[in-house]
Amino acid sequence: MALHRLKSLTVGVPDVARTADYYVDFGLEQLAPGRFATVEGGEQFVLRPARIRRLLGMTIAVDDLDDLGRIAANLRRLDVPVQQDGASLRATELVADIAVEAVVEPRPARTSVPATPYNGPGRLDRAGTRAPVLSRTGPVRPLALGHVVIGTVDQEATQRFFTDGIGFKVSDVVPGQAAFLRCSTDHHNLLVQQAPINFLHHTSWQVPDVDDVGRGAMSMLAEHPERHVWGLGRHHIGSNFFWYLKDPAGNFSEYYADMDAIVDDQLWTPRSFEGLQALYAWGPPVPPSFLNPDDLAAYMTGAHAEGS
Repeated sequence: MALHRLKSLTVGVPDVARTADYYVDFGLEQLAPGRFATVEGGEQFVLRPARIRRLLGMTIAVDDLDDLGRIAANLRRLDVPVQQDGASLRATELVADIAVEAVVEPRPARTSVPATPYNGPGRLDRAGTRAPVLSRTGPVRPLALGHVVIGTVDQEATQRFFTDGIGFKVSDVVPGQAAFLRCSTDHHNLLVQQAPINFLHHTSWQVPDVDDVGRGAMSMLAEHPERHVWGLGRHHIGSNFFWYLKDPAGNFSEYYADMDAIVDDQLWTPRSFEGLQALYAWGPPVPPSFLNPDDLAAYMTGAHAEGS
């Protein structure tokens, strides 16, 4: 795959300082006001002032200049204007108004984290000792940005921009509603779903295992129970453990672990999922506010008033 990772996201929020405090608590490292890094991914998250919360931009990493050339040619076939300058290319997904940049950079060398030992029937990976995760006392620090989920008023058009234009691959679909797309070996780095308004649903951040999913969420909720959205659970699509929380702007953020990995496109067959399988394998019931965030109706009313 010429694309090799989701490098970074830029998100607009009404109150950058207040939202930034949330992501410091979440475990991201604030390099400068509103600019954040993960343990392994470097700077991966930027907050900027905006009237309403929304995804402003994303950056995708590619292998070489030939990849940029192919992306430029593909986008022009879709009648999408392209700006190319040296080792970067910029274009805008016009439906949701997302600025997308592709940049040439080396593939990162990820640290191999030893598997967490868990006992099971006939398999004693930690005989004679307590679970080592119980000695973890430090804060949870996300290792890397995993994926972003957006709502768009034209799911097919937005998906076509990212697949036929940028080069994302389809991993799985919810027919007529959503597509799980990848630009790395992760099952998905972008989920595009049909919605009544363009909006940012959530960002997702990788931690080593399910214990850190739980530890991270419990720490976030200790003094702010209102941050809770949904979890702990395991998704069916992507297979990952999840716990969702909500930032002050209304965006959801997810701790996740154990995502499906697709290292050979020929060995993966995209499937269609419907009903509860499209949402989760197990966990608490899905909150209505997860499917339809509470502020969407207000945004729709505001957008209509501005356009009238």
